[in-house]
Amino acid sequence: MITDTFNRIHTYLRISLTDHCNLRCSYCMPGEDQVFAPSSRLMQTHEIIQLAGIFVKAGVTKIRLTGGEPLVRKDAGDVIMGLAQLPVSLSITTNATRIHEHIEVLEKAKVRSVNISLDTLDADKFSIITKRNYFHEVIRNISLLLARGFHVKVNVVMMKGVNDMEIPDFIRWTKNEPVHVRFIEFMPFDGNRWSSRQVITWQQILQKVSEHENVIALPTDAHDTAKTYTIPGHAGTFSVISTMSAPFCGSCNRMRLTADGKMKNCLFSTHETDLLQALRSGEDVEPLIHQCILTKEAMLGGQMNVPFAELDAATLRNRSMIAIGG
Repeated sequence: MITDTFNRIHTYLRISLTDHCNLRCSYCMPGEDQVFAPSSRLMQTHEIIQLAGIFVKAGVTKIRLTGGEPLVRKDAGDVIMGLAQLPVSLSITTNATRIHEHIEVLEKAKVRSVNISLDTLDADKFSIITKRNYFHEVIRNISLLLARGFHVKVNVVMMKGVNDMEIPDFIRWTKNEPVHVRFIEFMPFDGNRWSSRQVITWQQILQKVSEHENVIALPTDAHDTAKTYTIPGHAGTFSVISTMSAPFCGSCNRMRLTADGKMKNCLFSTHETDLLQALRSGEDVEPLIHQCILTKEAMLGGQMNVPFAELDAATLRNRSMIAIGG
């Protein structure tokens, strides 16, 4: 088992396939002049599968593929099929712009849960947020996934003055479609110009929905990051990921592997362990995994020890979200 000093057992690995993306969301990517890692510095297909196998041998039972946008990677299908051979639950987070090109692979690999990053239901606003014009492709591909029986979660990063007025629209979407909307509190990363004034909290979101709907809390698993709710008569559900206002670190079971092969024991950790270089050098990687986990802080990488309203983002040390993996 992969256990830290707080007796948290880690069974969930998020693997970033690439730091490239075909969208340019400002909260994720610092700017249009983002410098991406050359291919030689990224994990190759066999290396991803080999490292994943080491994690599985040590106790990982769930793997989620992320990016950047994982499906812009040319050999994404090969990676997915390779990981599908491992005894794990395999899922993916994507912006859905290329789902139609990969849906058969996802089905063949028995990937049944897909998280879609979509921050607005307005086509014009989508173009402003992403600096690209893929809104209608995304909506069509969400419909395609639903029609093919996938469990679809829609991740919405909530930003005050940007998309908070759309909360009722997302809730209405869940009435007749079995989509599971997850509102995510805006988090600080390198270059994303985060401000506490832009954060829409779990409590504020819940209050806004409760003004118009009868909201019922659903039971959650010990390791769930989302607080989930249902509305009677709705085909879908909604959740809130309250990283800033109500962190859920006490039962964390997650680890991250960046596209360049660095292990992070927390999304906000300042320390990274270079597993890819160790693998390429012929070192035994598993002890490095355990050593990395033993340095894990109690919460939020040890960097956010004040209420988020008092947080100075300039003092945080981390990569941009796209470089870490969603």
